[in-house]
Amino acid sequence: MDATEETQGISSRVKFVVPMNVETLHRRRRPAKRKLKTSPMISVIIPAHNEEAYLRRTLNAVERQNYRRNEIIVVANGCSDGTPSVARDHCDNLILMAEKGLSRARNMGARAARGEVLIFLDADTVLEWDALESVARQFTRQHAAGTLKGKPEPERWIYRLIYFLKNFEHRWSLHPGSSGVIICWKDDFAAMGGFDERLEVMENSDLIRKLKTLGQYLYIGDTAAITSMRRYEKGGTVRGCALWFKLWVQSLFSSVRHERYETVR
Repeated sequence: MDATEETQGISSRVKFVVPMNVETLHRRRRPAKRKLKTSPMISVIIPAHNEEAYLRRTLNAVERQNYRRNEIIVVANGCSDGTPSVARDHCDNLILMAEKGLSRARNMGARAARGEVLIFLDADTVLEWDALESVARQFTRQHAAGTLKGKPEPERWIYRLIYFLKNFEHRWSLHPGSSGVIICWKDDFAAMGGFDERLEVMENSDLIRKLKTLGQYLYIGDTAAITSMRRYEKGGTVRGCALWFKLWVQSLFSSVRHERYETVR
């Protein structure tokens, strides 16, 4: 696959900054039940920071999708390994960003996207072969945000239990979140200002919370995203669960803008 390539330096930070009156206007005029063509263009946006060990498998899974109206955008951010080389022949658009930054990379990819539907996919997350088809069929203008059923890899019993609970929360909207996949409409994403680039943790929940003011949250359970449990494997299950619980509680009562994730590769 031939990729177009774009290089972005530190000074070229992308932010979706939308005045409140434009955001309000979009909310009022949003075509919640407008009928679109049955085959929307889907842009799969993959931010990748030093992901050469995982990225090829992720890209191969997107290339094998039976739904062909899609494009793959990889945003290699702050890489010092072979991530760009892995991505170059397996994506439609490779964006090189000089600095590391998950939210900035996602915003950059969204800016370049040609699709009506955006799927933000973690670089260590593998889609089942029919995932894009399920999204195209089920994600309508009644929905503003969504995710897929998550599966852990490896499938140790403790990881299966974690994802059973996580999927249960997502299915019943007890905590609308993501399992390595966030689905939204491009115009909604822009109207809500995209990802908050000041956040390094809970940025997914922040975006979904904003999007839910525009429409429903959709959990798609007839296909799955298989996500690496490397953070739990390297840091320990107890430590990993404790970190998530701490951040969740903290987000309810205070800001998490100063919190940072330890990079695990």
